[in-house]
Order: sequence, then C-alpha cells, then structure tokens
Amino acid sequence: MSEQNKETSYSAKNIQVLEGLEAVRKRPAMYIGDISERGLHHLVYEVVDNSIDEALAGYCKNIKVDILEDNSISVEDDGRGIPVDLHEKEKKSALEVVMTVLHAGGKFDKGTYKVSGGLHGVGVSCVNALSTKLVAEVCRGGKRYIQEYACGKPLYAVKEVGTADKTGTKVTFHPDSSIFTETVYKYDILANRLRDLAYLNAGIRITLTDHRADAEGNMRSDVFHSERGLGEFVEYLDSTREHLIPDVIHINTDKYGTPVEVAMTYNTSYNENIHSYVNNINTIEGGTHVTGFRMALTRTLKKYAEDSKMLEKAKVEINGDDFREGLTAVISVKVAEPQFEGQTKTKLGNDEVSGIVQQAVGEALTNYLEEHPKEARMIVDKVILAARARIAARKARDLVQRKSPMGGAGLPGKLADCSDKNPENCELFLVEGDSAGGTAKQGRNRMTQAILPLRGKILNVEKAMPHKVLESEEIKNIYTALGVTIGTEDDAKALNMEKLRYHKVIIMTDADVDGSHIDTLILTFFFRHMRELIEKGYVYIAAPPLYLCKKGNVEEYCWTDQQKQAFVDKYGSGNESSVNIQRYKGLGEMSAEQLWSTTMNPENRTLRQVSIENVAQADYTFSMLMGDDVAPRRQFIEENATYATIDT
Repeated sequence: MSEQNKETSYSAKNIQVLEGLEAVRKRPAMYIGDISERGLHHLVYEVVDNSIDEALAGYCKNIKVDILEDNSISVEDDGRGIPVDLHEKEKKSALEVVMTVLHAGGKFDKGTYKVSGGLHGVGVSCVNALSTKLVAEVCRGGKRYIQEYACGKPLYAVKEVGTADKTGTKVTFHPDSSIFTETVYKYDILANRLRDLAYLNAGIRITLTDHRADAEGNMRSDVFHSERGLGEFVEYLDSTREHLIPDVIHINTDKYGTPVEVAMTYNTSYNENIHSYVNNINTIEGGTHVTGFRMALTRTLKKYAEDSKMLEKAKVEINGDDFREGLTAVISVKVAEPQFEGQTKTKLGNDEVSGIVQQAVGEALTNYLEEHPKEARMIVDKVILAARARIAARKARDLVQRKSPMGGAGLPGKLADCSDKNPENCELFLVEGDSAGGTAKQGRNRMTQAILPLRGKILNVEKAMPHKVLESEEIKNIYTALGVTIGTEDDAKALNMEKLRYHKVIIMTDADVDGSHIDTLILTFFFRHMRELIEKGYVYIAAPPLYLCKKGNVEEYCWTDQQKQAFVDKYGSGNESSVNIQRYKGLGEMSAEQLWSTTMNPENRTLRQVSIENVAQADYTFSMLMGDDVAPRRQFIEENATYATIDT
C-alpha cells in the first residue's frame, strides 16, 4: 500500500464520537485516577498510547517523548498523522474532534485499529481538558497542520501552516497546575513505563529526553528499543538473580486467533514473578490470560515429571504453587475487545483468552521440555524442592497461626495495642528497636495507635526459603499483630486479610543509613509476602525530622538540609555556627513529646504512602537491592546517591 493510500484509508469517517468532555475538568480523578503524581504521569501515557496504537497497526516505528524545561511534555511519532478532514457528524476537523471529544478516535472503528492500548484509558481529549495549553501538529498528505487549545477549548480552527516531507503527529501539552497537586514530572517514572512499552512492542524505538538540566548542566536521555521483545524483558527482570536454566522460553504466536506472547525462565529464588499485560496495559490483578498460563504450566510440567518417573522417586505430593516457585514470566496478549474487571479494572475477564493461552503455552512448553531434557530435569528438581519447602512452610505457618491473633492470647508480648477495635481508625507503628519503641509507647495516642518494636534488622526475605521466613520471630510478630493469615486450599501463599486489625501500617525507623536499610527490608517483606497491603494503600513510612534548629527562643524542626539552611539564613544570617543545630540520628534521641508532635501526631506529621507504580520495575529493584548480585547494586547506589532525598 502506498503512503498516500495508507493515509486515505484512515480518515474522518473512521472517527466515532461516544460522549462529550464537559465533566473532565470538574471531576478529573474520575477519568485519570487521581490528581497527584500518578495522574500527572498518566497524561503522558494517554498520548503515548495513541502513538503505540499506530505502531500496533503497522504505521509507526519511532516515538519521541520530551520533558521540556517548563515541565510541559512533547510526544511525537512517525505514524500516519491524525486525520484533519471534515468530520461529517460533528461538522469540524477530525483532529479537533479527537482533541475535544471524550472517547473519540479511530480505535472505536474496528477497521482502523484491530487492537488498542488506549481503549482502557480516556483519550488525548482528557489530556487536553486538563492542560492550560495544548498544541497539536499533524503532518500528512505532504502538508503540515496545527491547532492550539486552552483547557480543552480550541483557540482557532485547524489550519495548514506549510509543507511536510514526512507523516506523524506531535502533541505538546502543559498540565494545569490549578488541577494537579503535583506538576513536576519524574524522569524515572516515565522511563520505567516507556521501557515496558518498548519490550511489549518489539521493533519500536522510544526516545525519552529530559531538557531540564541538572546542576552540572547535563540532560538525561534514554532510547528504549527491543528487537526480541518479551525475551529481553525477562532477561532484564532476571538479570540480578541466579539463573536455574540458561534459556528464556519465548512463545509468540497468533495461530489460535488472539496474539499471545509469553517469555519465561527459572531462577534459584523462592518467589513467583508473573507480570501480565493486555494491549500494553499492566493487568496487575491478573485475569483469564494468567489463569490459562498457570494451567498450561502446571499440566505440562506435571505430565513431563510423571512420564519421566521423577515424582515417583521423590515421593512427594506436588501442587500448582510448586511449579511457579523461582519462575519469572511475562504474558502479553492483544485482545480486540477486552473486558476488564476487578477493583481497579486491571483484571482481564474474557473467558476465551484462557483457552487460547493454554493451547499456545502448552504446545510450546511441551516442545521445549522434549528438546531440552537437561533443563527439563533441572526445572522438575526445582519443583520437587519447592514442594518439600512448602510442606515445611505449612508446618511453620501452622505454628504461627495456632493461636487466634484476634484473641488477646495470640498477640505478641511486645505489642502495645490500642483501645479502639475498628481497623479503619487504628494504626500500627513498626518501630526500630526497644528504646525507640518505649518512647513511642509513651508518646502515642493509646486509643488508636499501636506500637510493635522490632529488634534489629528483620530477615532478608529475598534470599530466604518460605519456611525460614515464617520461623523468623520478628516476622511472626508482624503477622500475628496484623491479624492476617496465610494460605487457602487453592493457594498456599494467599493472604487472608478478613481479620486485619489496622488500616495504617507505619514503618518508623531512624533517619540514618541503618534506618533506611530496615525500611527496605520491611518493604521487601511486604512486597513479596503481603503485597495486598501495599495495593490497598495501607502501608506508610514515617518521616521523623533530621534536625532541631534553635536561635534564642525560636525553635524549628527541619526535615531536609534545605529547610535547615533556610533557618540558618533567616535567623543566623547565613552563619551556621551562630545557630544551635541538633541532628537526630535516632528516634530514641527524642523525648516522647517530641516524637509525638513531629512524627506521630496526625495533625502535624508527614507520612509517605507506599504505592507500586510499576510492578515489574519494583520486582527488579527489590531483587537487585536485596539479592546476591553485588555489581548491579553498587551501580544503582553510584547512580542514585546524588539524587537521594527525603520527601516531606
């Protein structure tokens, strides 16, 4: 098909209008999730999704994302360019319709896009509505067109402004600071999402450039490009783990009616790491594609193990969980009409996809096992080891759960519980050390605040077998204090939160290197064993002050060096020696009253809520920080030490 014909086959008649745009500025959180950091970055994903849709349709190879000096964003692609001809129903340019009408676009016309990532989102019109300024530039048919908007309203009709020797769309927008509580884009958040998109769409080149120079005048830039797609994604995710088998098993087929791509490998860890996507959307709650994958994995490996008589010799009963221990897998399906369900609409509900994924994975995995007998035996040996560890973990779990955590006798002796029994009102502080724990017990609000002191650094669960995790005294105390239980008939690792006793779990450690290490150890435990707590928004990190600054009768707590310097400049005329500065290295250095007023009092304190923006990246980061491989950890520290800050 010629370039001209490609363009004319995608025109105004392909753009269908579903509903208007009026409510977006009134209720932005309904459309983009929230108006803080997550919603701010979501705007970029909506625009990039349009370019990815062009790539999925076969018309785009390069996408450029620029963070401009004023925190505006520019996204440019080399697709066909949004149509600019007259839309019959709306009596205006199709470009204006796409930019000003919610849910208007070519993705609703099945002849234009067979699958679409943006279907799950709300479209570029929503980005327009939430931007003080947006400029859309289109190159198609040898001409260049432009239209500008303010808060979603066009400033003039689409106009032709010159000739073009290429095709594509460029959208530049500035988020509205009167709507968003956070307006500064974070490079790493965008980089993580764009990296995922490059792996999920092999062959596309995505360039991210930050034009906001650092103190040395340097600009950050990355090119994300993958020729092998998910195979490289799994290699990246597993790069900090010890490999069990040398291969990544890569399945990529559409012969069953729906494009299915799966890449998987095994490592020597005890965690299951499955990341799933539908039309590039991260389905964090799983769905029918994940169910199909798990069924195929269990059935195929079990058949191989039985046929090879390995299970007979091992004399151990295996179940579905055992096949997934030490597994890293990425599942990506492209579904024409996805049905999403679940709490956050990130669970695939299409029943037919389960059977399709089962067939594709079952066939490819059977072939791999037959062709690689050595690796097959290593996988089955790992499964048998996992089964034995599961049995040991069940015994340890039964010991943890023998007494009901809800009946006072089952609670840890060190726990100073609160009086209120309504979990929505209650907070549990996990405090580093008995000394700080004692101070926190004296300073707390006894009605709603419970204190659990932790002795030293808890077990690094990244490197521990499941039963060792449950044998750890400090971890047992966390489980019993929270009132959660582990394990169901279907899933030995499932977390039951029906009797969860606190809806705020606050990690409170010293503001030093050791404190940061303990924070990371506890967060690793929550991410690997209680991820639902994080996903529900129940996990927080307390932010104790770093300094108490005094000058005469004036006292001020400071959480950052910048705040300390501001105090010195204001009251000490820039001379630090003329100001009394106390550096708090530990919580125990504060009196109970100070700890309450700065760190525990809901009226004054700062809590940092822990959330997972990108599960795959979090998985990689925890395995890199807490695993055995030193080199990536050293590199991470070297690269990030200069950027390390304490958010307040």
